[in-house]
Amino acid sequence: MSSPLIVDIHTHVYPPAYMDMLRSRKAVPYVHDPVNATPRLVILSSDDDPSIPVDERGRPVDSSYWDINVKLAFMRRHGINCSVISLANPWLDFLEPEEAQTWAERINDDLEQTCARVNQAGDPDNARSLREKETLFAFGALPLSAPRADIVVNEIKRLKTLPHLRGVIMGTSGLGKGLDDPALDPVWGALQETGSLLFLHPHYGLPDEAFGGAEVINRYGHVLPLALGFPLETTIAVARMLLAGVFDRFPTLKILLAHSGGTLPFLAGRIESCIHHERKFVANGGNIPGPQRSVWDVLQTNIYLDAVVYGTAGLKAAVTAAGGADRLMFGMIMNFPEFFSAVILTSAQALTIPSFLHWILLKTPNGLV
Repeated sequence: MSSPLIVDIHTHVYPPAYMDMLRSRKAVPYVHDPVNATPRLVILSSDDDPSIPVDERGRPVDSSYWDINVKLAFMRRHGINCSVISLANPWLDFLEPEEAQTWAERINDDLEQTCARVNQAGDPDNARSLREKETLFAFGALPLSAPRADIVVNEIKRLKTLPHLRGVIMGTSGLGKGLDDPALDPVWGALQETGSLLFLHPHYGLPDEAFGGAEVINRYGHVLPLALGFPLETTIAVARMLLAGVFDRFPTLKILLAHSGGTLPFLAGRIESCIHHERKFVANGGNIPGPQRSVWDVLQTNIYLDAVVYGTAGLKAAVTAAGGADRLMFGMIMNFPEFFSAVILTSAQALTIPSFLHWILLKTPNGLV
């Protein structure tokens, strides 16, 4: 029996254009280059504390982020056939409006060229099967801080002309007001019209007060914001989309949720119950339309989940909520090797599924095959 085809859809890179841009900045986020040491990424305001020596601020950005050869070596070491690379948070959300379009195009072109170069070098005649080589595709970044939504829409459409781009990655702030913002409707419409997959990833977390304040955060480091803040951020964002009727207006919109959907698989039933009993909604005598489709319908129709959940209990919950293993996808976040779990690798290998692989690997300009 042949080994399964492994596609890693949650693996981040900082392409050269992105690193250049971060190095040119002095405000968060930025990259600082200590003398004879690994570059430091200052990604959070709390990391930019003047009391911390500048060479120690933020976190090291080693070659696993920006050297594509390190990425390929990692793939070979772990038997990964294909990686769909994407920018790590915070993407382009922080750019000034007048810069957003230029940088999005430059970085997305950089991703396309990287994938094309690697794939051509690995199989010049395109004669080897996917199991016999390392293949790269990418999720593009969007200029969400641009002054008009049509600029974002145009970039979504342009990405469809780049052969190695397989969708887009974005965070939960949208255009700045969250994913239930009506101003995002043209963006949802463009993603639906082009059949582009949206990889939704957290970054902003929850306010420090949710964890007990800044003193608690400083005491325990990144544990609470990452372990709890990220999953809840994703859950809240998707719940707001559902409540605002986004999935009613765009019934074929497809979204891949990072970290197995946060807490959505566990809380879907509770969300559904609260919607059913909410008196503000028209169905219960209120004056707000409320969602027409159930949480379960959206989970099993519009949403895919990755397997980055670090435990079999969470993986089983994700499979149950999503409606089956065919809606889960393997992901490793290679930039955090200390998080790697053989249990998750084994489980995710068993869940790698043909329908999603066809979507990622075999998309055509006219749709999916």
